Amino acid sequence: MISRPPGVRALVLGSLLGLSLLLAALPPAGATDEPSRIPAAGTAAPDFTLQSQEGMPVSLHQFRGRWVVLYFYPKDMTTGCTIEAHGFQRDLAKYEQRKVQVLGVSVDSVDSHKEFCAKDALHFTLLSDTTHEVASRYGSLAHYGPMTLAARNTFLIDPKGIIRRVFVKVNPTPHSEEVLAALAELQKGEGN
Repeated sequence: MISRPPGVRALVLGSLLGLSLLLAALPPAGATDEPSRIPAAGTAAPDFTLQSQEGMPVSLHQFRGRWVVLYFYPKDMTTGCTIEAHGFQRDLAKYEQRKVQVLGVSVDSVDSHKEFCAKDALHFTLLSDTTHEVASRYGSLAHYGPMTLAARNTFLIDPKGIIRRVFVKVNPTPHSEEVLAALAELQKGEGN
């Protein structure tokens, strides 16, 4: 039997109780404090410039004339985010065939994105929003206790820079197929 100094058991139990209370107080996954600030379909997509996983500046306006899938996700190399990224990677040829640029955004660093792309063989652009400015402009910040992450929201932006479809609190598993279906519907309606 292990001998513990007096008070250690009480300290451990108190710490476990405190941790349990903290976890219980966290909002549900994907919760956002800014749902009313999510830009609506039919409005101009807020422009921005962020660093890619290669450390290069990427601006939304440089994709004028092309469709853009702008998806926000919480964290590199986590289960749901990896599933979602793998879906976009799996379907990348379908997006390229339709002349669509896929851009993923999280609050992770450029180095984290670079590691995520290398580890998971991702060949599309991930953008680093460490200041939370872009996620905030798109109403896509989620607060998990003391942590601030990007909420899992996606914006389908047309070649003129207009948001045509908004997906909020998406399920990462079927999401790429949902986006492709919406894209096919929108492009068919415009003869694209």
